[in-house]
Amino acid sequence: MAKKSKEARVQVILECTEHKESGQPGTSRYITTKNRKNTPGRLELKKYNPILRKVTVHKEIK
Repeated sequence: MAKKSKEARVQVILECTEHKESGQPGTSRYITTKNRKNTPGRLELKKYNPILRKVTVHKEIK
């Protein structure tokens, strides 16, 4: 049997919310880590979108 990992720090993917609405091809995604115990909800950060050339809100997906 495989052991269950109870690590608090997990890897998450952040995706731009404005990019989907703009209709331009491609996506802006960032990979980061978060502490599951401190932030149980979905992570939401302002990051730079190189396609739109401005800072936009990126939300955790999956």
